[in-house]
Amino acid sequence: MMLNMLPRAVQFVAAILLAALFAGCATPSYPPAPPTVDTSAYTYIIGAGDSVNIIVWRNPELSMSVPVRPDGKVSAPLVEEVVAQGKTPVQLARDIERVLGTYVRDPIVTVLVGGFVGPYSEQIRVVGAAARPQALPYKTKMTLLDVMIIVGGLTDFAAGNSATILRTAEGNQQYSVRIRDLIRGGDVSANVEMKPGDILIIPQSYF
Repeated sequence: MMLNMLPRAVQFVAAILLAALFAGCATPSYPPAPPTVDTSAYTYIIGAGDSVNIIVWRNPELSMSVPVRPDGKVSAPLVEEVVAQGKTPVQLARDIERVLGTYVRDPIVTVLVGGFVGPYSEQIRVVGAAARPQALPYKTKMTLLDVMIIVGGLTDFAAGNSATILRTAEGNQQYSVRIRDLIRGGDVSANVEMKPGDILIIPQSYF
């Protein structure tokens, strides 16, 4: 009843946290996560918090490194505001060229990204009984083991083998994973690749 009074985005997060809290009481009935995923078509998307190095060929006075603001935009000389979030570096470069074309003849722009925060939709989120639950920038070929090293492993009361991955890239398909076997038993067969936007849910055990 109380959840219905919250905004939909908050309801979604609350539902995930409740699942993480109580899932340890039952054995997951989800299929095991596939060991590998196809990320051959993956291209990095710029997000708020990234830094972008704008290089304008033969115009060093227009070249500089600027942050992507929380509103997803960047500003540079002769470029008051351009949306950067949600675009590839090439797309952003073409947008800046169109703006500079008003002032510079045939500008050639290259955009290099630093920081690599990425948009929220592609970050890996870890909730539940991890030592340091957090959101992580996605990297190609990132695995479950990589994620668990970054978040500091499991808490003492985590139900690691009851953990699941909620795969937003596949319409919120949910998969089971065996984290305890992986990081405490050394079973490398339990390691799986992650996808952009995955949510790793680690329940707490009550037994």
